[in-house]
Amino acid sequence: MSDIGESSFELFVDTVDVGDFISVTGVPMLSERGEQSVMAESWVMATKSLLPLPEKWHGLQDVDERYRKRYLDFLMNPELRELIVKKSKFWDATRQFMKNTGFLEVETPTLETTTGGAEATPFETHHNDFDLDLYLRISVGELWQKRLMAGGFPKTFEIGRVYRNEGTSPEHLQEFTNMEFYWAFADFNDGMELVREMYIEIAKEVFGKTKFTSGGHTFDLVDEWKKIDYCQEVLKQTGIDVLTEKEEEMMKKLDELGVKYEGQNRERLTDTLWKYCRKSISGPAYLINHPTVVAPLSKSNPDGLTTQRFQPIIAGSEVGNGYSELNDPIDQKKRFDEQKILLEAGDTEAMMQDNEFVEMLEYGMPPTCGFGFGERLFAILADKSLRESQTFPLMRPKI
Repeated sequence: MSDIGESSFELFVDTVDVGDFISVTGVPMLSERGEQSVMAESWVMATKSLLPLPEKWHGLQDVDERYRKRYLDFLMNPELRELIVKKSKFWDATRQFMKNTGFLEVETPTLETTTGGAEATPFETHHNDFDLDLYLRISVGELWQKRLMAGGFPKTFEIGRVYRNEGTSPEHLQEFTNMEFYWAFADFNDGMELVREMYIEIAKEVFGKTKFTSGGHTFDLVDEWKKIDYCQEVLKQTGIDVLTEKEEEMMKKLDELGVKYEGQNRERLTDTLWKYCRKSISGPAYLINHPTVVAPLSKSNPDGLTTQRFQPIIAGSEVGNGYSELNDPIDQKKRFDEQKILLEAGDTEAMMQDNEFVEMLEYGMPPTCGFGFGERLFAILADKSLRESQTFPLMRPKI
């Protein structure tokens, strides 16, 4: 419907293409079918589209083109736009839950002289003014937030970007968002209760449900979260006791299972065996009692062989990582020394030694529970790959 005159209407028909942006002046109204419309009095071209848009019903079919021209994919795919909206709500719900439970939102450095809080290969950069080599952080300020615990803050959290220079897979990206919290005078049992409550609330707020099907797994977050013993589960599925078995036998078993592995040290082999086992677990569950060798920042259990670490498991994946944080400076120094040996032997994912952190522990850090999770949880609840749930995935430039 319009009142713009014949010549202006003909100009519209002759010049406007799909993809153009036009500015229309007129009176808002409802059409005979009840649709919101404008009784147009005039129009002008705002932006002329020089390239044709993808065909309306099929959109972009090539996956590489979809990721490279993400703006067109968003334009033609309302479901993808809604995914990004839900992702924003996901972090909003996370932030609100943490604040409602008394946690203070903080910011910690993204440039570090040593990386800490995770085992991953970092990205390296250089500070020109200080003439100093630095690393992009691989965790959301774990060792910094622990310093805040030592400084008298009882509950802190941070949501931020993390960078890991490792391979791309359905569960791994080089840049992603994580949340980490630290809670003084709490342990891993307190953390497990809080995390279960948080995941249920996030699911209800963002998706309006607690039961999901993802990657061939079905799970309901309000069900009982079973506790799975790390060593017993690996023994049950592979016949390998990761606490006592020799490295040669562990490699033999991985070869037998057809599982690729990097490095021949005990830590990497133990972790690879577990990752083979986790695929069959739908959850919700908690993985507990990790061997000390795979948990260098976690407080030990009384047996001295396993730790007070916990990881939520859903859809065959870990969707978080928490500890009763190690606050014994002597034990922490010993574990850093062990990680240093791995690092010098060529394990680029081993944890760097941080003597200033050990010094902080010598002044005293209260018993603390720490926990973190990232975009993998959102991707699983949405039943999408991590890459698909990224707004703009990293792409190689076209040559």
